[in-house]
Formats: sequence, structure tokens, C-alpha cells
Amino acid sequence: MPRPCVPPPAPHAPPLRALLSQYAAGSALACEPVDQGLLNRGYRLCTTRGRYFLKHHFDPDTADPDAIERRHRATWRLAELGVPVAPPLAGRDGRTVAVVGGHAYALHPWIDGRHRDGGQLTRGESARLGALLGAVHACLERVMPPKGRTRPATSPHPVESADPADTFAVIDDLLARVRRHHPSDAFDDLARHRLLERRALLELHAGRRPPRGGPVGWVHGDFHPFNLLYRDDAPAAIVDWDRLGVQPRAEEAVRAAAIFFVRPCGTLDLPKVRSYARAYRRAAGATPSELAAAVHRVWWERLNDFWMLRWHYERGDTRADCQFPAASALAVWWTREYDAVCDAFAE
Repeated sequence: MPRPCVPPPAPHAPPLRALLSQYAAGSALACEPVDQGLLNRGYRLCTTRGRYFLKHHFDPDTADPDAIERRHRATWRLAELGVPVAPPLAGRDGRTVAVVGGHAYALHPWIDGRHRDGGQLTRGESARLGALLGAVHACLERVMPPKGRTRPATSPHPVESADPADTFAVIDDLLARVRRHHPSDAFDDLARHRLLERRALLELHAGRRPPRGGPVGWVHGDFHPFNLLYRDDAPAAIVDWDRLGVQPRAEEAVRAAAIFFVRPCGTLDLPKVRSYARAYRRAAGATPSELAAAVHRVWWERLNDFWMLRWHYERGDTRADCQFPAASALAVWWTREYDAVCDAFAE
């Protein structure tokens, strides 16, 4: 899930003099934090030689410099195939990651563009979005070496789906935390309602737990509106490849659609989803049955997922609260409209 309304943490002033000394990018004139982002920090950097996006990689799961370099090489190869990306600049030493004071940074060209969610896309543009993601998956299979795979692309994904027994324990714990929160507020009321509602749904559908995932391949890993820039009506750059990896490709397609095309009331725009999914299947060579199985797994994932409430009540982190109303409503609506959602992806 993206964090479109999540403000970044307190800015860490990047060591611009030391960083720019490693690049042929001129001297800094201005540097401003970019107001989207969560796991890493970004800056709009203006120098005597141009405009750049400076990324500070500090998420411990993805900040290893060698791993970042490998992802950067992948974006270079994708650019050669015509995929809209913004590959990083190489420094004077030929590397694309600069490590200063134990922190990893990368410098990218600045891309003028804007983010667009599914509500701003026509059906034709929704189809173009699906074709773009399908092309990303197909091109990744061409540019990523087989030795980089953690398993053959025809094998099932080994991750087990959520166990309802574990989810019931999480629900009980969260309900207890809601009760202990004083003074109670509107968020607590909605959380309590959704937790009780979700428990009842899981009790009803516990026998529908899906098996392990389907065929895997290389995926972007975090494809959502705030990782795609548009210039006018055309995609200009897919950004943030930190989650590049081997996962079930069709599940990424379904998750992305559930983010792009969710309405504020928690329903999906199924006509746009249908256009998107048809184009994705053509571009990626995915079958309707593959998409239907992915719909089932992502539905189950959403039914058992409480990361926003866990952030709020376990960590005291409220930055994702604004996403909770629509996301929690979607799980309920999706359960009620399960067949219609499957048809939109697979017909």
C-alpha cells in the first residue's frame, strides 16, 4: 500500500558539499525536501548544472549500497528497452551510490511530472496503465539474469497465506488496545467497528484460505500512484525500485489496481479495472486464471491485514491513519462483490 498522505519524517540535512564532490553535478543552489515518502527521504536539488532528485536511502531493509547498485543497473537496462524510468547518475568513480557518513545516497535527474490516481484516468488511460505494468514485468524477465532469481519463474511462491487463527489473535489484541485508549475519538470508533466487522467476515470465510502463490517473476514491488510520474497524459517515469524482486507477478497487478482504482468510499471502479486488466494480460502474457487466482490471494491478504491499525496502536504512529477509512471499507466491499471483482480482472 502506498502512503500518499503520509508526511516524511523530520528532514535529515544531506551533506551536499561532500555528496556533490562525488559527482560532476555542480554546486548546490537550493535543496528542499520532497513532501511524499516514508521509508526513504527525497530532496529537490538545484545546482549550477541543473535540477536533480537526491534520494537518501535509510530504510534498513533496502539501504545496502551493493543491492541499490544492482537495482540501479536494472533501471538502466529497462531504459534501454524503452521503459519510462529515471536511472541514477554515475559518480566520478562510476558508482551510482554515494556513501557519506554511513548513509547511502543516489542522484537522479529531476523529472517534471505529476502523480495521477485512478480517479483521474479515463478508461483508455487505465488500459495504458495496465499495459505499462505488463511491459515492466515482461521487460524485467529480459533484463534480469536468471542467476538473480531466488527460484524458477515457473515455481509457486513459497509464502504461506495468512492463517485466520493468527489474525483473530491480532484482532483481539487491537480491540483491547482500542478499549484502553482514552479519551476515545472517532478513529477509535471506526477501528472498533471495522475490527468486529472483519472478525465476523473471517469467521464466515475462514475455509477460503488460499494455497501458496502462483507463478513468480521479477516485479517492481511497489507500483502505486506515488511511484509513477505523468507528463501531460503520458507516463514519464516509474520511480522507487527499492522493492524490486521475485514475487507473483499477477498479484502485483491486482494490488496496484486495488490502489489506483479504489474510490474514497472503499469501492473499486470496476469498468476501469476491466480495461486495465485486459491490457495487462496482453502485455504480460498472463492468463485469466492467473489473474483470478491472484485476486483471491490479494483479497485474502486484505481481509487479514491490519498494518494501519498496528502502526496506530502498537507504535503510536498515526501517519497512515488517513488511508484507513477507504482501505478498511474496501476489504468489506470486496468480500461482498467478490465475483464481480474476479470477473473484472479475468474476463
